[in-house]
Amino acid sequence: MDRMEPVDLNAAADAYAAAPLLNCLLREAAEPAPPDGPAGPAVHRLRGSGRLLRVRGGRRPASPELRTANGWHPLSHAELVKLVSDELGRFTGVTNDELPVEITDSRDALVALLAARAAAEPPADPYMLSEQSLVTGHPHHPAPKARGGAPAGSWLPYAPEAHARFPLVFLGLREDRCVEEGGRAVAEAIDSLADLLDGPRPPAGYRLLPAHPWQLDLVADRPAVREAFADGRLLRLGESRRPVWPTASIRTVHVPGPGAGAAPGTAPAPAPGLGTAPAPGTAPAADLFVKFSLDVRITNDVRRLWRHDLLALRRADAAVEAGFAALRATGSDAAWLADRGYRTAAFAFEELAVLVRDGLHAHTLPGATPLLAAALAEGAPGSPPAGAADPLAWWRAYLRQVVPPVLELFGRHGVVLEAHLQNTLVAVDAAGMPVQALFRDAEGVKLLPDVSRADAWERLVYCLVVNNLSEIAGALADRYPDISPHLWPAVREELLRYEARRGLPEIAALLAAPALPAKTNLLLRWTRADGADARYRPLPNPLRG
Repeated sequence: MDRMEPVDLNAAADAYAAAPLLNCLLREAAEPAPPDGPAGPAVHRLRGSGRLLRVRGGRRPASPELRTANGWHPLSHAELVKLVSDELGRFTGVTNDELPVEITDSRDALVALLAARAAAEPPADPYMLSEQSLVTGHPHHPAPKARGGAPAGSWLPYAPEAHARFPLVFLGLREDRCVEEGGRAVAEAIDSLADLLDGPRPPAGYRLLPAHPWQLDLVADRPAVREAFADGRLLRLGESRRPVWPTASIRTVHVPGPGAGAAPGTAPAPAPGLGTAPAPGTAPAADLFVKFSLDVRITNDVRRLWRHDLLALRRADAAVEAGFAALRATGSDAAWLADRGYRTAAFAFEELAVLVRDGLHAHTLPGATPLLAAALAEGAPGSPPAGAADPLAWWRAYLRQVVPPVLELFGRHGVVLEAHLQNTLVAVDAAGMPVQALFRDAEGVKLLPDVSRADAWERLVYCLVVNNLSEIAGALADRYPDISPHLWPAVREELLRYEARRGLPEIAALLAAPALPAKTNLLLRWTRADGADARYRPLPNPLRG
């Protein structure tokens, strides 16, 4: 796909856009119907109208056709969007003129992304390549690539899917207007970025405030920001000498050290699968993640660093750090990429906020290569599962690294990690076998007793089992059909192993439950629910014995 001919872009964008939209429609507003013949495509009855829809493919459905009086009618992407809108209106009794536009925006964004991706040089660093490999994106969201309807030229230079890299913008913020939490750790981390500044350092009485260039474009005309530049509370200092790399979340960037992914082709040592790895034992001087506010809806939320989330950040992160410290004491290699704190301007608290997160090198096992789990599920070219000598052994190793830390944090510390595919990194050894799991994003963490134990467990099961394990298992089953009958029994074994060793009463109920909770992203967006307001519908439980 990276070198696709331009003539194919529209058809490719239609296919990429249709798969997650169909996944949502079939999961949330349809039910299985008798197949059209013994070996025909899967047929589904739409709950709103009772009409029949058939699709080809499995976890990435394609080629939708609607049953009409004249037979099966193939649906274009525009016709599919119209069908989804009509069905949801009938099914829910609610109208929504915004979501069809957002779905179309996501499809149109794919055209721009695929064209840019075909002409771009991918990063040589395997970790960054994994972060920038999500062409499909969230496999159960109706508009995973929407960028707020803005022209492609405004966001494409910052798009990870287009293998973007770009300099940060550095501002000087007058000290008396600086708001900061995280103590010395966050202050030192942000101030250390001054070493990358291609221009004068902040003058006396000012603090360094990094900014994402797209962030500044979005808020430059806000009165509070414009007036602060005019009266000297904000200064423009310059840009970073080296580029940063946007990760899969778009608003979080990786600030690598010298020679560690700053430009394609610079990482020296070979590694399995996705590109080449930095030499073992190197620890670049920067190696930070920096997360910014973006006033753009991406999937379910406007990706602003909200005040209430920032004020709760240190409490959540401290609880997670304590849990992982206890894990390390038991000999676990699992790691947490801590959100150290934030810095912002008092007059634009959310708009100019910047959050600092630990880098990878201090937490990753020597010689191991961290990879984004979502890239493994998407089937990025050369990813370790695709080349595994023993794919079932690879799967058991993945489970052994990912599952116990999540259960332990919940069972012993009352912490629910948002362990979905975009928040889970898996480090692999020289043979491509998983040897460590790393987790991130305190913003998505839930703490007991802030939420009930039942709600917390439901959230854990959705993130870990439905979003994470189901997708990785599906990718393995697609590539290695012979091991498909053994994938979920291996998950049962891992859960039972943990229950026998540590004890967790919820596990027995999970293994006996008829259904798992599947988040309804399509219905959430259609009914205009808050992005953080998770709602679920039952999904048949493959763990049930």
